[in-house]
Amino acid sequence: MLCCGGGHNIPQMPSRPTVRALAAAVFVFVTLCCSVSGSAAEPSEAAYVTAVVPLADRLTRIDVFSPSMNRSIELTVYRAADPARPAPTLYLLNGAAGGDGGSSWFDRTDIPEFFRDQQVNVVVPFGGAASYYTDWYRDDPVLGRNRWSTFLGRELPPVIDAEFGGNGKNAIAGISMAGTSVLQLAIANPGVYRGVASYSGCASTSDPLGRAYVKSVVDMRGGGNTVNMWGPDSDPAWVANDAFVNAEKLRGVDIYISSGSGIAGPLDTLDGPDVAGSPRKLAEQLAVGALIESATDECSHRMRTRLDDLGIPATYNFRETGTHSWGYWQGDLHDSWPLLASSLGVSE
Repeated sequence: MLCCGGGHNIPQMPSRPTVRALAAAVFVFVTLCCSVSGSAAEPSEAAYVTAVVPLADRLTRIDVFSPSMNRSIELTVYRAADPARPAPTLYLLNGAAGGDGGSSWFDRTDIPEFFRDQQVNVVVPFGGAASYYTDWYRDDPVLGRNRWSTFLGRELPPVIDAEFGGNGKNAIAGISMAGTSVLQLAIANPGVYRGVASYSGCASTSDPLGRAYVKSVVDMRGGGNTVNMWGPDSDPAWVANDAFVNAEKLRGVDIYISSGSGIAGPLDTLDGPDVAGSPRKLAEQLAVGALIESATDECSHRMRTRLDDLGIPATYNFRETGTHSWGYWQGDLHDSWPLLASSLGVSE
């Protein structure tokens, strides 16, 4: 997963229009670093906790058995400031790596510090690499069984509420691949999420470019097969899972959408949070990360036009600079928290 950085003696980045043009042509060959359901399977039984492991003060690992996926899913939970009082839940989804290899929210951001005084349970699921956190038609030989919309939208929330004193109010945010998924999940599970935040995602999945983005993650990066996910290109599941097409179903949800332009920004330096002095990481961030972010930026601007046309309010943060990297996503989490907190009824 790409991370932020940038530094000294940085080559001049191309202009924003040039970066966008390059992204449109090249993005299909570049995998996203960092998903609403095809066929939602009804769980035959309730999900349940299989393991609870305290990690640190207010930090807990929990494994939850998913009946729809027939396996336990690992999650990390940062408990609300006052566990004795009921609290809402903020779900944070990882990108295309599913949180593996140090690419999760708890590895790359300041969650414990930022939420130290907040009355909210923060939950990060692990797994789901290259899955788009959606319900797949069938098991995949490489990526296995994926019924993430059923798990995240139906099976998991009651378990979290019971285990951590939840009050039934939920919001969800995600980066990159999951920046697409969170919009889809809100549509597929109406009433479950009061707020949704998409950081560097692409709402469109059914137009030619949108399908190319999805396939670059599932097929090229993950080694899976999108036919097992949503069927061939002509299958109606591609449209059913397109948050751009189905944006009307987001009405009533508090929405936050952000992206950078792909042009090198203040965190794209050798001493940036995701570079740690590595020229190789910086070069990768300024090349691949720039192209990916330019593409998701264009997607995000188109989603704004779509929501404006429908008269659906949303909050936007379109940065003039910035690549596809964790340093910017931590900032997005901070910037979107007032909106998410309001949707959850949390006083900051």
